[in-house]
Amino acid sequence: MMRAFIAIDVEMNDKIKEIYETLSKTKAKLKMVEPENIHLTLKFLGEIKEKDIEIIKNEMLDTGKEIKPFKVLLKGTGVFPSKEYIRVLWIGFVDKGQTKIFSEIINERLIKYGFKREKKFQPHVTIARMKGREGKEEVLKIIESYREKEFGEMICNEIKLKESILTSKGPIYKDLEVVKL
Repeated sequence: MMRAFIAIDVEMNDKIKEIYETLSKTKAKLKMVEPENIHLTLKFLGEIKEKDIEIIKNEMLDTGKEIKPFKVLLKGTGVFPSKEYIRVLWIGFVDKGQTKIFSEIINERLIKYGFKREKKFQPHVTIARMKGREGKEEVLKIIESYREKEFGEMICNEIKLKESILTSKGPIYKDLEVVKL
């Protein structure tokens, strides 16, 4: 068994690095996402078996045929689940709906194999996780100051099936399959 998800990788750039450095200087207990692990999750699969990889890959290939490479704007910041109780700090992921369409199609296709339907899909790139309330006001002030900021554009031309190996130092992500759009 392995923990897996379907994602789009996002490369660290100078604009993202700026907010990382700003947030890192706060008193808040933040666990920043490692630069090589920045991604947009299209579907969290949970624990899968080795034999599931081929099924998932084939469904990703079929879904990928319906979506051409597309441009994405990384823009704005926010928190989940609320400003009162911050767990996740994120950067927005703006496209013309391709990620939502892919997420919906792959969800439908994988249900027949026993995978659960994702909750409401909201495209975002997690940049940090917060523990506790210390430094909350400082974090919210920073998030608000970046709310309308653009962090750059990228072309999405591949979707990945990734394994998440949990370690005491944080997750290690390994590409299991790469599907070109």
